[in-house]
Amino acid sequence: MCLGIPGKVTEIYREQEMLLGKVDFGGVTKRVCLEYVPEIVVGDYALVHVGFAISRIDEVEAQRVFALLREMKELEDLAQP
Repeated sequence: MCLGIPGKVTEIYREQEMLLGKVDFGGVTKRVCLEYVPEIVVGDYALVHVGFAISRIDEVEAQRVFALLREMKELEDLAQP
């Protein structure tokens, strides 16, 4: 199973001819490879898996994923003794 996490692209740059960017995951910023989504621009949301943006998604979809992840965390907390 592949789990992609949405993040907002805050910066785009090239490093050694590779398209990279800084992506904000709710306050945590990570360096991400953007080669699979060359059409992405600053302000877009990307679905990221193991450091690679695998698709561009709209903000509504990103918020739906965030809500689902929050819900999963709540369910996980209920399972704790």
